[in-house]
Amino acid sequence: MDISGLRKKIDAIDAKLVPLLNERAKVSLAVGQAKKASNSGIYAPDRERQVLNRVAELNHGPMSDGAFEAVYREIMSSSIALEKPLRIAYLGAEGSNSHAAAVRKFGSQVSYTGCSSIPEVFQRVEQGDCDYGIVPIENSVEGSVTHTADMLADSDLQVCAQLMLKITHHLMARCPLDKIRKIYSNPQVLGQCRNWLLAHMPPEKVAQISVASTTDAANRAAKEKNAAALASLECARIYGLSVLKENVQDIAHNSTRFFVIGHEAAKSTGKDRTSIVFSIKDKVGVLHAMLAPFAKNGINMTRIESRPIKKKAWDYYFFLDFEGHRDDPKVRKALAKLEGMCKFLKILGSYPE
Repeated sequence: MDISGLRKKIDAIDAKLVPLLNERAKVSLAVGQAKKASNSGIYAPDRERQVLNRVAELNHGPMSDGAFEAVYREIMSSSIALEKPLRIAYLGAEGSNSHAAAVRKFGSQVSYTGCSSIPEVFQRVEQGDCDYGIVPIENSVEGSVTHTADMLADSDLQVCAQLMLKITHHLMARCPLDKIRKIYSNPQVLGQCRNWLLAHMPPEKVAQISVASTTDAANRAAKEKNAAALASLECARIYGLSVLKENVQDIAHNSTRFFVIGHEAAKSTGKDRTSIVFSIKDKVGVLHAMLAPFAKNGINMTRIESRPIKKKAWDYYFFLDFEGHRDDPKVRKALAKLEGMCKFLKILGSYPE
């Protein structure tokens, strides 16, 4: 078949696809009405994961599972927008890594609100200005994002989903490389590029200045003389900066884990993760005793980290992630045992793994 015939075949397939997608959208509208009648949230992370898993099972190529996930992300984004105008809060402005993570999670058909700080993301969701927020929780190079951890310990919001985003950083400015006298970026980003900066932009020649977000950094670099930023390629486009060096992060496999926060907990999918925070009574062997219920119930712990409690010197919160959903019988049993030994225990959320 020649190219003209092949294109006609594609047109014929599209003629079938478009009505089917609209039919799917009509069913989604009916689902939205049912959710409204039962006062359920519009975004359902458990159902999202079920749909994407089923699409992957149905896929036999040549398109990749990742390609189908991108297509269905936009299909689901359109369905959500039809059901209810959804607004997502994120750190920074358009072009930030948090914005990229938000769009990857919710698609292009919902509304987004940039925030100047992580506490503002929480505040927007808590006050109802936004339906969900997306915040960084840890980086594969620099570890935990402490502002997020502290806010999770104090907030009533639930972690209802997570995603991983590969992170790349680029040096950008409106001046030549040898004219740069200061570099702006988020503290986490500066840490992720520490070795490159020491080798190419030593602090005795170029000042490193921390700001709230990479978009703030790019904005300052665009306005100030002899200033540069470490940010995304999208930031360079938005703020009219020249990319002087690409991929200056110290480790190539640099990823950031993000949490989606909201008012409702996610339902079990059968393959979930739970995050908790607790504090303990100070005595010998107490932390080992606190973790024993998870081992006894065959629960795999994936992360543990301590953070000082700001209201009391030399007292600590422990943040723990483990496999399983809060409603799983083994998890319930372990948490009940743990709660009896804790001064404080809070379930931050269960979400699809």
